[in-house]
Amino acid sequence: MSESSTPEIVVEELAVKRKSGFLVDVREPEEYVAGHVPGAVPIPMSQLATRMGEIDKTSPVFFICASGNRSSALTDLLRRAGFDAVYVAAAPAPGPARAAPMKQDWHDHDRPEDHPH
Repeated sequence: MSESSTPEIVVEELAVKRKSGFLVDVREPEEYVAGHVPGAVPIPMSQLATRMGEIDKTSPVFFICASGNRSSALTDLLRRAGFDAVYVAAAPAPGPARAAPMKQDWHDHDRPEDHPH
């Protein structure tokens, strides 16, 4: 797939669009711990192949990472596998003006180790 055929939204659209879907943070656990969009499920790129069963094929799935390289590649991969996958163009920047706030505090469901591999 070419870049132009990869469905993409900007992070500012995420708050509205993700209500009907599943948000996956594909960064590694230490990156996720440093800050992530609340409600994002951590599934590192290196684990996606073995954890695809955790993703609902009947609703949109949004992929996010720090630079967009991993999330864009995984969007294309999952689209070829029949998922309604969408690439989030940029992770939220730090600061009060960001559209999708990040958090660094933990709740039990946010810990990467709480998500089976």
